[in-house]
Amino acid sequence: MSMISQQDIGLLSTNALVHVATIGTQGEPQSSPVWFDWDGEFIKISLTKNRQKYRNLQREQRVALSIVDPQNPYHYLEIRGTVARIDENPQTAFPFIDALAKKYLNMDKYPNTQPGDERVIVYIKPKHTTHQIYASQGAIKRNTRKMSMRSG
Repeated sequence: MSMISQQDIGLLSTNALVHVATIGTQGEPQSSPVWFDWDGEFIKISLTKNRQKYRNLQREQRVALSIVDPQNPYHYLEIRGTVARIDENPQTAFPFIDALAKKYLNMDKYPNTQPGDERVIVYIKPKHTTHQIYASQGAIKRNTRKMSMRSG
């Protein structure tokens, strides 16, 4: 069973922002919207090393994500997971932010790169998902999936 339902796969291909929540140094939540990509296994986001979110993820790899459907604000997907890896290679990190600029801005190059930026790609592995859809008839549909841990 895939961690992301077929109904929500379409949401992951939209240009919706994902709100990424991390845990700060005092245990407080820190949340901000970012661009993302879904490769079928990981939610991928781009950060610079000088951001609080990057420092939080270096220390605590648990993360919560929330995506709201741009066509139906009553359809959302929550993903809880962990950072599987952080790619610090500039040969992949800068082309990735350029690809996100194409998706979100329809621009070939990310326009806000600053001199000295150290950019990374964060790979987030979903472990638990919840979604809700408010249908036109007033019905609410909720679904929760957790990754099962089986020894083999």
